[in-house]
Amino acid sequence: MAEPELDRRDREVLREVIRSFIESGEPVGSRTVSKVYPEGLSAASIRNIKADLEEAGYLRQPHTSAGRVPTDRGYRYYVDSLLAGAELPRSDRDKVAEAIHRPGSLPEALEEISRLLSRLTHQVGFVVCPDHTKAILRHIEFVSLGAHRILAILVDRAGVIHNRVAETSEEFTQEDLDRTSRYLVAEYQGKTLPEIREALLEKMKEEKAAFDGLLARAITLGTQFLDSREEAGTQVYVQGRSNILQQPDVADIEEMRRIFEAFEARGKLVKILDEVVDSDGLRVVIGSEHPNPALAHFSLVTSPYRVGDRPAGVLGVLGPTRMEYARAIALVDYISKLLSKILTAPPT
Repeated sequence: MAEPELDRRDREVLREVIRSFIESGEPVGSRTVSKVYPEGLSAASIRNIKADLEEAGYLRQPHTSAGRVPTDRGYRYYVDSLLAGAELPRSDRDKVAEAIHRPGSLPEALEEISRLLSRLTHQVGFVVCPDHTKAILRHIEFVSLGAHRILAILVDRAGVIHNRVAETSEEFTQEDLDRTSRYLVAEYQGKTLPEIREALLEKMKEEKAAFDGLLARAITLGTQFLDSREEAGTQVYVQGRSNILQQPDVADIEEMRRIFEAFEARGKLVKILDEVVDSDGLRVVIGSEHPNPALAHFSLVTSPYRVGDRPAGVLGVLGPTRMEYARAIALVDYISKLLSKILTAPPT
């Protein structure tokens, strides 16, 4: 449900309270806001506006004598209404380009991106590698290792190389394997591995599969080597866990333990992200909005990256709700779009 519109003075006071709190970590008093308010409102007038914002649920007063701090609702209004058009500085864009274009494999680049996300935001940076079940075939080769053993080398559209060795019940010549590779690439390039396997299983039902040697080999090898269910779990790169320990907002030892457990257990982290990631684009999940109670005092800024029109993985940052949202949002958005552009570009 959309938040009710605040008037101009309310928005400016709310923005300044949140900006000051993010910067200092201290409750924000009326005098602090009055010093920077463009129209020179008195501290008393600002105090009244802050009281209205508190009544509306955007601010809260942690102690009777203290200033105000943002609530999750206040942060949400700030992110949705007051941060339009946040751009990444040129210096940061150059650092991102250097990390992505650095020589090496895609997994190495993704690990470097998680490190960069952490370093530039001072939060936890993470990148989830492309899901093997969504890998799109670019090329495949079969290599005979002798004694009924075959090495399959698959390159997906994202440039990730998948190797698998398996034993077969029958022996194939290298010429047979080369013909089968060419057939699979010609027929199924651009499809996901589950789509290819399903198509091959359907072809098994056709009568000609029993008489067409090439098709029979393609079905035998394809269904065995393109079974994505046998692939290991999703790879996740996480950097900057120690940044959480340095946050004054995170003082609860039990809370930190739950967060570290989630990030150490790859499956738990992927499950958390599955619950909050929007496949259509960038998303910010703040504090109590999380379905997982372990993240009730944290915010996630995430965005998927794509290969063509298909989501391939997700990247983002995690930190306390007192996060520098403008920088985190601009960084995550920029990296996800640049990475998608690079992965979608045709191979040279």
